[in-house]
Amino acid sequence: MDTPFEPHHDKASMQDSSAPQPVRDNSFHRSIGLFSGTAINMTQMCGIGPFITIPIMVAAMGGPQAVIGWIAGAILAMADGLVWAELGAAMPGSGGTYVYLREAFQYRTGKLMPFLFIWTMLLAIPLLMSTGIIGMVEYLEFFFPNLGWWSVHAISLAATAVVTWMLYRRIESVRAITIGLWVIMLVSVIGVSAAGFSHFHADYAFAYPADTFGGKFFMGLGAGLIIGIYDYLGYNTTAYIGDELRNPGRTMPGTIIISVIAMMVVYLLLNISVLGVAPWQEIAQSKSVASLVVERSWGHLAAAVMTVLIIVTAFASVFTGLLGGSRVPFQAAQDKVFLSVFGHLHAKHGFPHVALLTMGVVTAIGTFFDLTEVINMLLAATIIVQSIAQIAALVVLRKRQPNLERPYKQWLYPVPCIIALVGWVYVYVSASTLSLVLSGLWIAAGLVVFAIWARLNQSWPFAPVEVRETYLGKH
Repeated sequence: MDTPFEPHHDKASMQDSSAPQPVRDNSFHRSIGLFSGTAINMTQMCGIGPFITIPIMVAAMGGPQAVIGWIAGAILAMADGLVWAELGAAMPGSGGTYVYLREAFQYRTGKLMPFLFIWTMLLAIPLLMSTGIIGMVEYLEFFFPNLGWWSVHAISLAATAVVTWMLYRRIESVRAITIGLWVIMLVSVIGVSAAGFSHFHADYAFAYPADTFGGKFFMGLGAGLIIGIYDYLGYNTTAYIGDELRNPGRTMPGTIIISVIAMMVVYLLLNISVLGVAPWQEIAQSKSVASLVVERSWGHLAAAVMTVLIIVTAFASVFTGLLGGSRVPFQAAQDKVFLSVFGHLHAKHGFPHVALLTMGVVTAIGTFFDLTEVINMLLAATIIVQSIAQIAALVVLRKRQPNLERPYKQWLYPVPCIIALVGWVYVYVSASTLSLVLSGLWIAAGLVVFAIWARLNQSWPFAPVEVRETYLGKH
């Protein structure tokens, strides 16, 4: 599972939309270069994700051709990453999507789009955390193989409650936890890959079915692309810390491109090593595929150690993800662009307890759904309000603010935008019916809540739009 919502990103991200703010905080030190920026992206991209999605990808694609799903995901991630690169370099370190939508759509719809984005994050961030809880419980079944429905969900609820309880205080720093998470993840990926290749059978890894590229291929590719892009989430992390990048116009696109390519190689090697240990049909049905691979190669004790590492990775991912995610609606409420109740701090410890509790509840609810369904829902909820909206924002800003300083302009424009748009639409229409219905209802509810909020706060459409081109002439 990826955790792209780090607190140090979000804290700097939510600026006051009611008054122009300085684009840069002079206290930021431009110390992050191409190498360190790429490492930051890769840290966010890789977590428990591949350990819980390889079986789903293999099942969706119907065989070892699952590698194509990760290649397709890399293409979409790179095209979309170049959208992030232009917007992030022009408006560096300001909060990513929240600000891009605020700046681009303020001319006609006021605060609607940034409001809807934050509303969607109330669903998407907890669902992302739910995938970590679900994955953690699946790996617990390595030790407790006979867990029933009630036991599985009781453990899921308890784990979510423990994380929320641990966060129900002021957390000064998660740097040590983040570094530890990265080290454990790295050991896990290398360990599983090494175990797979040490017990590798090419006749398993390349046993393509006779109808591999038949009529069902593209249906499977859509489902595979959903899983693939989920595993690449986090390639945009440097777009949130543009103020700390050396030469962001060059460094930002470089970190995105290199991290996507590097993670594609990692995922392909991991996938091939896993597929070489057992028939793909067995891989597709595994709930703890990393444990299976290590046990077949190095024995039960090594598998037990690896399983513990992956469980710790999952738990730590949920901890850091909820910590950062709970700050997103808080900062927006502070900026008077979202519901004021989310702007309240705990009276004693000074943390955004309303947002934390809300996201904790949604995370708990998400654990009752199937893992594939949760991934479908979190992507379906964000594709329209974030991914497609950002592509539109790039085009709108080129027209509305032609004089905006753009240290990086998208290569081969508008080709990457078109590829990203087609890819996201393909992912959206490939999502499950339930995820489309539930995410659609959530967005519709957001429109209703916005209308009420706008009426109470005398904002558009009940008042004229307020245009503030914050970044023109500010570089």
